[in-house]
Amino acid sequence: MAIERTFSILKPDATARNLTGAINAVIEKSGLRIVAQKRIHMSRREAETFYAVHKERPFFGELVDFMISGPVVVQVLEGEGAVLRYREIMGATNPESAADGTIRKLYAKSIGENSVHGSDSQDNAKIEIAQFFSGNEIVG
Repeated sequence: MAIERTFSILKPDATARNLTGAINAVIEKSGLRIVAQKRIHMSRREAETFYAVHKERPFFGELVDFMISGPVVVQVLEGEGAVLRYREIMGATNPESAADGTIRKLYAKSIGENSVHGSDSQDNAKIEIAQFFSGNEIVG
């Protein structure tokens, strides 16, 4: 597999419970490297842009409100097959269905407050990374 980069968000439910270090430990133990990371308070505009693909869905407003409700940690992860690898270690969206040892099984509160976001493709990873990081902020 090729070395890739993927995008990650530690969501407001995770930062509110001070889980950044614990989640980072799971990420790093999986073999992925955190090559960029910052704690931000996402603006409504940033959240609406980020989740624009869901704009017509009934949960869009609730999702945006949740993502701006508190600080998040945005990250760039790097490693072999990073997109797929991170999706595996995040676990299923529903924490009740997530495999043991995954981030969502360990830390998510619910389907909505599921602690983390990860890119679903290399193309989306590039778009998502570019929304929050400039090239000189990524050090790998």
